[in-house]
Amino acid sequence: MAHMSDRRPDLPNRQIPFSEAFKAFIVQGWAPEGKDLPNQLAAAVPARSRRQRVSARFPGERLVIPAGGLKVRANDTDYRFRPHSAFAHLTGLGTDRQPDAVLVMEPTDAGHDATLYFKPRAPRDSEEFYADSRFGELWVGRRASLEEMSALCDIPCASISDLGDHLRKDAGTMPLRVLSTDLDTEIQQLISELRRTTDDDQQRAATAESDRELAMVLSELRLIKDEFEINEMREACRQTVAAFEAVVASVPDAVRRGRGERWIEGIIGLHARHLGNAVGYDTIAAAGDHACTLHWIRNDGDLREGELLLLDAGIELDSLYTADITRTVPINGTFSDEQRMVYDAVYEAQQAGIAAARPGARFAEVHQAAIAVIAHYLGDWGLLPVSVAEALGEHGGQYRRWMVHGTSHHLGIDVHDCAQARLESYREGVLQPGMIITVEPGLYFKPDDELIPPPLRGIGVRIEDDILITSTGNENLTAALPRSSGDVEAWMSNIWTPSESAIE
Repeated sequence: MAHMSDRRPDLPNRQIPFSEAFKAFIVQGWAPEGKDLPNQLAAAVPARSRRQRVSARFPGERLVIPAGGLKVRANDTDYRFRPHSAFAHLTGLGTDRQPDAVLVMEPTDAGHDATLYFKPRAPRDSEEFYADSRFGELWVGRRASLEEMSALCDIPCASISDLGDHLRKDAGTMPLRVLSTDLDTEIQQLISELRRTTDDDQQRAATAESDRELAMVLSELRLIKDEFEINEMREACRQTVAAFEAVVASVPDAVRRGRGERWIEGIIGLHARHLGNAVGYDTIAAAGDHACTLHWIRNDGDLREGELLLLDAGIELDSLYTADITRTVPINGTFSDEQRMVYDAVYEAQQAGIAAARPGARFAEVHQAAIAVIAHYLGDWGLLPVSVAEALGEHGGQYRRWMVHGTSHHLGIDVHDCAQARLESYREGVLQPGMIITVEPGLYFKPDDELIPPPLRGIGVRIEDDILITSTGNENLTAALPRSSGDVEAWMSNIWTPSESAIE
């Protein structure tokens, strides 16, 4: 394969030529590289058993699971790298490891042998060391050697430059499945070359279906979390709870400084980068009627006296497991009567959803339990154009004007985990011990909705917690954050100083 950094050469108008004298000088005087190998990552242990489960599902087939590549943000700068979740799940490699890496599972009589192909660091007498702005050690820091990477993930490693020759071997007779999501351009070209052996439309369709099946299996592999994953999720939730507490403490500052949504987003980002890898998704810091936009991530508004702040955020650990929490709090510390009315309805709906999240129940029953409460309140308030029963019926759904989204999704190494799972395994599936789902009903009364009484317009409320299904029921992993309206007010009052509790 071509040198990976050749994909995007330095812009010619910025390239400063290196003199021969510099080239001779730069390679001199470096201390010998250390011989100590890093400790094995804790995630590498459960990753081994996950590979065994995948191996059992695809005997005799070659499996190719890429990490994905760097993506250009602007000109010659890249976005911060995050590996594909399936790759991380099967290797134990999180954080920013390893752009352009590829896990290959080669079939054997006993199952599969795994090899990790990646771009190891270059020796210091090579031009890459000082001239390659994407991979050179002087530019991006010290990269792992083959031996160091193998020690980290407990997988034999080889240079990415060897991948093409390996995949070409027995290509005509070896069944091949590829996780094609976010494929590196050169790997995609190689796979296309290997598969360019037929013009048969039926064969091409079968190949695409084969790849989709691999993506589905890797996704469903994460439906039930192992002990390592559950512990990581506990920690992600714990750290996110701490960040939410810091946000409440900073609300008075956010009000005073203006553009307070950005201030709140910054507090979450600070904790996420300090305590983990990053935020698990773009933070929603929605004040006032911005809370009525479900995915408000612009976060450029002010925090104002008398309004609510809807904060939806999660910290992603270095292992890439993320929390996903939403709290809606009164910016001045006290709910108005109208805000409390809406909030308490959502809270009751969430209580019903959490109670329904039990082993043996269907995933959809959580939503049904929560939305039944929502619909009854909307009916009692005179907002539904039909009866509650009709709105909840198969041909109804009028309540969705004010809660269009589902109540739950699976959560783990992705914020919307297991997204390629089959319908019958996910939305129509049965909850089992080890699954982690969110429960997050809401009500959103947009300011221009003329079917809503004026005092309620512009109020948006969502409450979201992360729920582990256990053998006897469930465990709320984010229960440390208060949820009822009275507890939220007491929480805020306890965090603020007396002068802060009366925001002007």
